[in-house]
Amino acid sequence: MERAVFGTRNGEVLVGYGPFTAFAEPPQEGVAFYRNDFALSEDKPWLVPDWVEVLEKAPAGGEIEIEWGELDPSGFAEVFREVSEAINQGVIEKSVPVVTAKGKGSCDPDALLASLLKLPKALRPYGWIGENEGFLGATPEVLFRYFDGRIYTMALAGTARSDERMLFAIDDKEIREHEFVAQTLIAKLSDLGMVIRSDRDILDLGKLIHFQTLIKVELYQYQETKVLIERLHPTPALGPLPRTTETMNQLKDWRERLDCPVEFGAPFGLLRDGEFEALVAIRMVAWKGSEFSLPSGCGVIQESRLVNEWRELALKRSSVSDLFFPSR
Repeated sequence: MERAVFGTRNGEVLVGYGPFTAFAEPPQEGVAFYRNDFALSEDKPWLVPDWVEVLEKAPAGGEIEIEWGELDPSGFAEVFREVSEAINQGVIEKSVPVVTAKGKGSCDPDALLASLLKLPKALRPYGWIGENEGFLGATPEVLFRYFDGRIYTMALAGTARSDERMLFAIDDKEIREHEFVAQTLIAKLSDLGMVIRSDRDILDLGKLIHFQTLIKVELYQYQETKVLIERLHPTPALGPLPRTTETMNQLKDWRERLDCPVEFGAPFGLLRDGEFEALVAIRMVAWKGSEFSLPSGCGVIQESRLVNEWRELALKRSSVSDLFFPSR
């Protein structure tokens, strides 16, 4: 049976069960999940479940037996050089290549789902479990929440280990990368309403830390949810700067060459009681049959260095592996 999973702001884990009815537009009432790919190519992304429940206890999961292959850095190195060249030529200021670890084996999705009930507050569970494929993750990033004429969103960019907190707080490269994201996001929203930005702070996820800036927008007028999704996705933390048709196509090419799952970085949302919230689908494990993927992305700007970005990618994958496969 198909299932959709969404972690709400109040800590509930809501599960919708199929069969799902797909719609091109959001329903006027009830519960609907929003599932799309990174390119937003789905014609009917709104999925109304047959029934829903709040998951009260971890499901009884089976065995996890996955053998992960060793990552070859040559593909990422080639893409990194191309991104750097585009930056030096003034074509872009930033882009976000994604590297994906691959594995083969077997895994009961309920074993992965059980891990999502033990998350720290800053991580939000989400995912889709199909008949023979799916993805599950725990994201710290919210694309936006839309309720009562207001948008709540965030800039989340800049990454380090938790034990580097003091140095991270004054790291010019990480601060600049974060400000790229925050200022771009504010520019995207400034014509929609009054933008209120919080101070930049540090989000502690245990093993990792990130810079975070919370943003609220008091809208001048009603906006369609679809319009807001298209405006805000991809987040500046996951997309190119500037975002144009050409730079987006280039990013999609880099993602395809590095075999990135199409769901990675896509919006995954929940509509309930007139409130819509979309999470950014990062920190995930995806699978198709016996093949498993564990992707991670990094923001490349002019100051970025290949070795440092490769280490950051490994650090992000390690945090996901620790969540889903703690004994491995």
